[in-house]
Amino acid sequence: MFEKLNLSMTTAVNIEWEMTPDLAFCTFSAKGLRDDLTNTNERVCYFFVDNWGDEPRLYLMERGVRYVNILAEIIAPPVMLTESILSQGCALSVKDNYPVDDTLKVWLIKEVVEREDSPFLIPTLEEKVEDEDFGEALPLPGEKGSNAEAVVLSTEHCILGDEQLDRLIRKWNFYDSQRNPQGTFANALAASDGSAVIVDEKTGIMWQRSGLDLCSIRKMTADIKELNREGFAGHNDWRMPSVEEAMSLVEPTANEKGLHIHPCFSQEQPFIFVAAKRKPTGYWFVDYKQGKVYWSSGTVPGGFCRLCRRVAG
Repeated sequence: MFEKLNLSMTTAVNIEWEMTPDLAFCTFSAKGLRDDLTNTNERVCYFFVDNWGDEPRLYLMERGVRYVNILAEIIAPPVMLTESILSQGCALSVKDNYPVDDTLKVWLIKEVVEREDSPFLIPTLEEKVEDEDFGEALPLPGEKGSNAEAVVLSTEHCILGDEQLDRLIRKWNFYDSQRNPQGTFANALAASDGSAVIVDEKTGIMWQRSGLDLCSIRKMTADIKELNREGFAGHNDWRMPSVEEAMSLVEPTANEKGLHIHPCFSQEQPFIFVAAKRKPTGYWFVDYKQGKVYWSSGTVPGGFCRLCRRVAG
C-alpha cells in the first residue's frame, strides 16, 4: 500500500489507528516544545471517517509538522462507515471527523493494508503548486470605498474560556465550522500591486499576505522583534493578532487552496497563533484549514503566524 502511494522515506511504517485530524493538529502543534521544530521531518499516517458531507467518507491522511495531505479515499461499505460513527456514541447529524472502530479496522487491515493491490484504495494525487495563485487583483486602498460599517476589534492579549470565546464569536458573527457554522463576516480587503501586505478597510487592520514559518512561540517572539527592527513593509509595530482579528478572516467556504480564507493570503500558514491563552490551560489557534478556532495544550506550543497592525486614521 505504501509503495502504491509513493510515500516519503520519513513516513512511519505503522498506522496510527486512534488518530483523527483534530488529534493530529494537537499532537503536531505540541511539538513546539522542541527548538528544532522547523527541521522535523517525521510523518504519520492514519485512517479517519469524514462526516462533513452528505454521506460519511473514509480517508487515509499523512501528517507531519509542516505537511498535511489526504493520500487516498477508501471505498468502504457505507453501512460500515455509518455504524463506526454510531458505535462511538455520535449521531450522523453531528459533522466531525472520527477514528475508525474495531470492525472497520479489521476490514481495513484485510482489504487495504495487507492486500497487495487493493481495489478499494483510490489514491488522491494533488498537483504541486510552484507559483501560488493569489486570485484576482484586489482594489487599491481607498479605491472603491466600502459600504460595510467600520468596526473596531479588540487588539488585547487575553485569557478566554470556552464560553467566553463562544460569546465573542456570536457577537461578531464570525464563521466557525463547529461553534457558529452559519456565521459570516464580510471584509473589505485592498492591496497595492505586488504588495506584501493586505489592508482590511472594514476593521482598519493591515495584514501580512504571507507570514512567519512554523516555530516555537519563543522563537516567534524573537522573530517579531527582529521583523519590527528591520521595519517590515515600512512599519515597526507588527504584532500577533488577537483572536477576534484572526477570526475576522475566516470565510465560510474553503478556497481552491483548501483554506477558509480569502485566496489573496498565502496557503503557507494553515493555522496561526493568536494573542490569547485558554482558560484553564492551553493556547488558542485559528485553523484556516478546518475553518475554526482551536486550542492546544503545552507550555511552549508551536505554530505559524500571520502578523498584523492597526492602520492609523
